[in-house]
Amino acid sequence: MLTKYCTKGCDAGLLRLKEEIVSTLAPLVGMTTTEVESYLEIPPDPDMGEYAFPCFVLSRRLKKSPKDISADLARQIKPVGLLGKTLSSGPYLNFYVHRPALAAAVLGEALGKGQSYGFLSEGEGQTVLIDYSAPNIAKPFGVGHLRSTVIGSSLYRLYGALGYRVVGINHLGDWGTQFGKLITAFRHWGEEALLEKDPVQYLFQLYVRFHKEAETNPELDDEARQRFRQLEKGDAEAVRIWEHFRELSLEEFRRLYDFMGISFDLYQGESFYNDMLAGTIELAREKGLAKESEGALVADLEPYGLPSCLLQKKDGAALYITRDLSAAIYRYEKYRFSKLLYVVGSEQTLHFKQLFKILELMGFPWAKDCLHVPFGLIRFKEGRMSTREGNVIFLEDVLDRSIGLAGSIIQEKNPDLKDKQTAAHAVGLGAVIFGDLVNDRIKDVEFDWDSVLDFSGETAPYVQYAHARICSILRRAGRDPSPGGDLPQKEEPTFLPSEGDFAEPEEQQLLITMSRFSEQIKRAAVELKPSMLAHYLINLARDFNKFYHACPVLTADEESKNARLMLIQGVRIVLRNGLGLLGIPAPEEM
Repeated sequence: MLTKYCTKGCDAGLLRLKEEIVSTLAPLVGMTTTEVESYLEIPPDPDMGEYAFPCFVLSRRLKKSPKDISADLARQIKPVGLLGKTLSSGPYLNFYVHRPALAAAVLGEALGKGQSYGFLSEGEGQTVLIDYSAPNIAKPFGVGHLRSTVIGSSLYRLYGALGYRVVGINHLGDWGTQFGKLITAFRHWGEEALLEKDPVQYLFQLYVRFHKEAETNPELDDEARQRFRQLEKGDAEAVRIWEHFRELSLEEFRRLYDFMGISFDLYQGESFYNDMLAGTIELAREKGLAKESEGALVADLEPYGLPSCLLQKKDGAALYITRDLSAAIYRYEKYRFSKLLYVVGSEQTLHFKQLFKILELMGFPWAKDCLHVPFGLIRFKEGRMSTREGNVIFLEDVLDRSIGLAGSIIQEKNPDLKDKQTAAHAVGLGAVIFGDLVNDRIKDVEFDWDSVLDFSGETAPYVQYAHARICSILRRAGRDPSPGGDLPQKEEPTFLPSEGDFAEPEEQQLLITMSRFSEQIKRAAVELKPSMLAHYLINLARDFNKFYHACPVLTADEESKNARLMLIQGVRIVLRNGLGLLGIPAPEEM
């Protein structure tokens, strides 16, 4: 039966077991705890325990066979805390958790912490800056912007769950020669009423028209260059038009971000650093990095295995990398960050290698804390996208279509659902976001409607439905499945299961998978791969479905019923918290 048990101070599930194993094993094998942790593996078969240590790595040092080392260590290690037993299995040392103690710790903590369950505090006192999304002003938010936006937003949440202070920055593309083209186009063909009605789409149409007209009228390019020079010099009229375009575009972007549940702490585009560029160039000169070449300024990086990098054109115009240098310096001076992450496509890998090397050569020790988080492209069956040609799939169209399809499926499967619109939004939005995040970010993703809108298999709806099904069971049992129903309680509701509870293999596997939540949060953040958390949630939902079909809840005897209700409540909390870290809603009905 389930009895009251105090687990105050318990850590998060198997992450705590891992820490106990590492601290016990390190002095016995003459390794640091970091070294031991790096070698620990999760066995491929649950019967082999929760963790395994390969004794091959000790054979040369101890001059024994891995099998003998494993046997010796197994005799020395005694059960303690969450560690139930340690067995020698050939060259491997296998560690098994004490299941009742694990259930008490994990379920007590889950019900006690609720919406913060699984979160850690190791990042307290440190700041992480994340540069993500970065759409171009006056250009539509295409589906190509999806990857940076959702990967960056998820990393923002993941690092927050580790206790870091996180600052999300949207480095808008709000400066450059394209604004000379837009100002020129607007002066020739623009209408203020149409601009106010649908600003981004209208500016996009003007941009496409400019390039078509310029093919037969090259003088338009000359005029555009002149308009941008006026903007750079602070011409009042040029600045007024540019600011108007910027504000209208930003208002439209914010509307879409709100629709997706994504936010930023700062909107600081390229123009924000205009007044800092001269100081950055001067510092590069002082460090001997900026050398003249045919009137331009170049950073010679060839001694470091990188191509030389242009810092300033011969006409005095700064380059994109100069702005990034200024931005990095400004950000460190203001935030003293522990990490600065740039969530930008892999095609910019060389740019960031040059950027970080220049920062290092300028004498900034924090350059090593700047990291590029590259990702592959979204490819289209229709061919390459180009804003010049007007060939863009708009992200909002993708979201609307996904939500519409979700609504149709919900209407078919659950016509009596009260709030179909809210459920459709949660499922449709989740399908698109999860459809991106479940992929390894390094790989290219081929975008097509069939894969994005597939509501079976490894998708958000599959995970969301497991959550909704648990909520249904809890409601029928008279339990409160609402978000407020698992807020931290005044008295910590922690329990000690007996040896007889959770005896079925499906129950045990579900508990073990649930117990890995904190570990998966940490791995996804450290590896900078939200896909790790996405796949973990799929596995958890799959284990719940196996449990659901094998282990009755509401019709079980009273003791088993109460134990299983507590187990699925814990699973529901993990599913909801995990989806939330990916930026995906967890509907209670669908």
